[in-house]
Amino acid sequence: MAAECTISTSINIKEPRWDQGTFVGRAKHFFTVTDPRNILLSNEQLEKACQIILDYKKGVVTPGLTEDELWRAKYVFDSAFHPDTGEKMLLIGRMSAQVPMNMTITGCMMTFYRTTPAVLFWQWINQSFNAIVNYTNRSGDAPITVNQLGTAYVSATTGAVATALGLNALAKHVYPLIGRFVPFAAVAAANCINIPLMRQRELKHGIPVTDENDNRVGDSSKAAQQAITQVVVSRILMASPGMGSFILNLSILLQFPWMSAPIQVGLVGFCLVFATPLCCALFPQKSSMAVSRLEPELQEKIRASHPGVETVYFNKGL
Repeated sequence: MAAECTISTSINIKEPRWDQGTFVGRAKHFFTVTDPRNILLSNEQLEKACQIILDYKKGVVTPGLTEDELWRAKYVFDSAFHPDTGEKMLLIGRMSAQVPMNMTITGCMMTFYRTTPAVLFWQWINQSFNAIVNYTNRSGDAPITVNQLGTAYVSATTGAVATALGLNALAKHVYPLIGRFVPFAAVAAANCINIPLMRQRELKHGIPVTDENDNRVGDSSKAAQQAITQVVVSRILMASPGMGSFILNLSILLQFPWMSAPIQVGLVGFCLVFATPLCCALFPQKSSMAVSRLEPELQEKIRASHPGVETVYFNKGL
C-alpha cells in the first residue's frame, strides 16, 4: 500500500515529465500532448484535471492521487489549456486535433486538386483551419481584439490561398506526377504566410521572456521572430510525410480511382500520427535566446534589473 501514500508536493509539473534537452524526451512529451484521444475527453474530465493541477501548484494534493495520475492530469491540462493565458483552447485548435483534422483536409486537398474551384475551396478550408490553430497556439498572454484577429485572418487566408492558386496554375504546365506535389508546395508556402500574419501582434509588440526561474524580464520581438521561424519549419516538415504518401498507393489509385479519397485520408492520418509529435519535438517548447541577441533597449533593461541573466526563455507556441 506504500505506493498509495500521498505524493510529494515538490514534483515540478511546470516542466514536462521527460528531459526536454534531448529529442527523445521532447518526442515523448509531444506524443502525449498531441494524442488524438485527448479531444474525446469531456468538459468534466478537463475541469477535473485542471483542478488537480491548480490545487497541486498551491501545495494541495488531491487525496489518493498517485504520481502517474498527477502527470496524466498535467498532460490532459496541457492539451486543452493555453500555457500562458490559462484559457481553455478551441477544440479544433488544440494540437490533439491536428491528426483527425489534417488527415481529412490534406487527404481531400490531394484528391481534389485538378480544378480551380476545388483548389480554392480546400485551400480556404485548410488555411482557415491553420489560422485557428495558429491563433489558439500563439505565444504570450496579451489580449487580441476582434478587429486585430479579423485583419490577421483575412490577410493570412487571402495570401495563403492566392499562393496556392498561383502554384496550381504553374502545375498545369508540368508532368502530372510532379503536379501531385503542388498541394505540399502550396501548404509550405502558405505556412510561411499564415503563421507570421496570424501571430503578427507578437512580431510587433514582442512575447514575454523570462529568466531560468520563470521571472518575467520583458517582452521581445526578436524572441517572437525565433519562435515563429521554428514553428514554420516544424509545420512544413509536419505536412511533408502526409503529402508524399500518395507514392505508396499510386498503383492502387491507377487501378481503382474510386478508392482515391479514403486511401489518401487513411495514409495521411497514419503519417500524421507520427509526424505531428516528431516535428513538434524538433525544437524545445521552452525556447531560449542569449540576452546579447535581444533588442538593445531590452538588453539594457535586463542588465540593469537582472545583471546575472545571460539567457532568456520563452514559449515558442506550436
